[in-house]
Amino acid sequence: MAGSGGGAHHRVVGSLGPAIVNGELAPDDDLDVVALQERFGVSRTAVREALRVLAAKGLVGARPRRGTFVAPREQWALLDADVLRWRFAARLDEVFLDELGEVRLTVEPAVARMAALRRTDRDLAELEDALAAMRAAAGGPAGDHVEADLAFHHALLRAAHNELMARMGTAIEAGLRLRDQFVHSAIAGESADGHAEVLLAVRRRRPKAAESAMRALVERSIADVELAKRVHGGN
Repeated sequence: MAGSGGGAHHRVVGSLGPAIVNGELAPDDDLDVVALQERFGVSRTAVREALRVLAAKGLVGARPRRGTFVAPREQWALLDADVLRWRFAARLDEVFLDELGEVRLTVEPAVARMAALRRTDRDLAELEDALAAMRAAAGGPAGDHVEADLAFHHALLRAAHNELMARMGTAIEAGLRLRDQFVHSAIAGESADGHAEVLLAVRRRRPKAAESAMRALVERSIADVELAKRVHGGN
């Protein structure tokens, strides 16, 4: 992850990235390489490498004679794992949570329908393993449940056998991880029952039932987010 580990450029990324995402550095602000060298006590090479990392995330841009500057928000890679982490580090980003729910409600029921039509025996085995892990994690550390939940959704995406859908799922994984951690830090969160209903429909090759079960699961997830907001807001 960009903000962790050794290396001077990691330290620069770990400072500038959150400052941009959280508004301490505003879009169109200039980023002077020499000033950044002095501020962080690092080499020009380290600063330039850090700026390349941030540019890959859409956070900074550069123009001839202008130099490097903070890019407008519409260019940011909002589903990048580090960008998501930085957005959540300082405060709860309720807009992101709401938008993630809308994306999931659009994508995941369709994924479940396709999985019911296309799944293989290997796909079923992966889904069953993930569901078993969710049940085993019940009542245990939140992190175990989060990982099992993510494994189930990944397995379902693979079972749809649609490469573009799978890429979209990979893109929202970091967001889903943050959502799960947020919910499980406030309330018990989803049980395995809703996931079991999805799996049953996929196993029986019932696409409409799989789509309906997944829609209900995501709607429950959205409701859990709303409840968690109230719990966090009351702390």
